[in-house]
Amino acid sequence: MAPSRAPSALVLHSLRSLNIEACSSRVALRAFSTTSATCQEVQVQKPSYYHNPDPATVHVPRLERKLIRDGKFPIGSRRRRAALAHSPGIPFDELPYQCFQEARKILIADRAEKLKKIETERARIARLQEVDPSTFPGGDAYKQRRLRSMTQELEKLKILADINDPNVKRRFEDGLGDLNKPIYRYLADRKWREYPRKVLVQRITQMKVVPDVIPNVDPILDVKIVFGNTVVQPGEFVESHLSEYPCRLSLQSYERGEKMVTIAVVDADVPNVETDGFDFRCHFLASNIVISPTEPIVDLARLSPNSQVLLPWMPPYAQKGSPYHRLSIVILQQKDNIPIDLEIAKKKIQRDGFTVRSMMSRHMLSPISASLFRTQWDDSTAAVMERAGIEGAEVELKRKKVEPLPYQRRDTSRMRG
Repeated sequence: MAPSRAPSALVLHSLRSLNIEACSSRVALRAFSTTSATCQEVQVQKPSYYHNPDPATVHVPRLERKLIRDGKFPIGSRRRRAALAHSPGIPFDELPYQCFQEARKILIADRAEKLKKIETERARIARLQEVDPSTFPGGDAYKQRRLRSMTQELEKLKILADINDPNVKRRFEDGLGDLNKPIYRYLADRKWREYPRKVLVQRITQMKVVPDVIPNVDPILDVKIVFGNTVVQPGEFVESHLSEYPCRLSLQSYERGEKMVTIAVVDADVPNVETDGFDFRCHFLASNIVISPTEPIVDLARLSPNSQVLLPWMPPYAQKGSPYHRLSIVILQQKDNIPIDLEIAKKKIQRDGFTVRSMMSRHMLSPISASLFRTQWDDSTAAVMERAGIEGAEVELKRKKVEPLPYQRRDTSRMRG
């Protein structure tokens, strides 16, 4: 809005609000009269747009800020909300804007062209699958490499066919996108990489999950941690009474198909008084967990103890006087989605001294994401340790007093009394 029009727009908004309030007051006065009222007079007045803005049609910055302060967020872009506000009751595809309709014609023609390329690529893949691998110079390896390349091109064409469709963008902004379709997986992955993934990478790098727990990781899963009804941000402190019971994880994948993963919860800050250092402790370990883009929720308390859980949940705790502990949650992908034999794995796994690196090399696992939360001594830690049968709640760790070197000691005999 130009600066010269700003005062007039504010005056117009004020007049509209006064008009609505005046109409509602007249209706209220008419309702108390004893004479018969017409249908128009007793009709219930709709709530004021300025007092109760709609998240789907609000487009004034002042009202957007009012919504956000009330805990609600506007839906979609401001341009879309303005178009819906000025064209009530009209379907999104039929908005009476000439430029919008002309643009849709171009997009429809472009989509039809992409669909033809998709059919052509599918026919090429079908013909290649029927060819004998021995006819290629590189044999079956060359054929599989070409099939992977053509499949990637096919997925790219599927995304390009719908990337500019306004209906697709509207459904994604409304949270109605189907992650079984490539376009919605692509949009969700792009949105995640814009900010949440950067925060996750910053936390696991800044708090030394890499390289203390795992050598490196390039996150491809959006990991969310939930204790009870509390969503924990990466690196946030969690009180002991909340972390006493297993958490729920949301492992949102943006790639097609299922993944079989191993989940490890490792404390990398267990104090060792004898060596004056820190050791590792595994608080939870489970394998053979299947996730997919449409089924990302993993409840650690409901995993099968016979076919998935290697080490059950042990409540995280930090003894009094010790610094905070980092509880790293590492997601490891199993090679070729092959299940791990739990009976063999349990023979070489123990809580104290557990390292993720040894688990990775032993079972050919690769890290695909990680997150963490922190714990420290609080008012509920002693009770949690007692209920879990953990000793040491009465022990308080104190810093060892370092004696100064002889040449640094002060000669008190020469000081005045």
